[in-house]
Amino acid sequence: MAFHVIPVHKLSAKALKGVIEEFISRDGTDYGAVEASLETSFQQVKNRLKDGSAVLVFDDETETTGIFPADDPVLKKLDAP
Repeated sequence: MAFHVIPVHKLSAKALKGVIEEFISRDGTDYGAVEASLETSFQQVKNRLKDGSAVLVFDDETETTGIFPADDPVLKKLDAP
């Protein structure tokens, strides 16, 4: 299974927008106790990607993207030999 962190600055604005919109529209995405509007959720995710507190990951096997907190233990496995 091969995962790759994708630097968001390498995506076009249109591609980044599409990835974020797809992510926030997924069933089961949890935004906490209070549900935020799509625009608010979009801005929150975009800001986290831009400030590095979240990262965009591409899975070669499923050809899908995911957005993870930068300190997620799953990402630690990417750095392991």
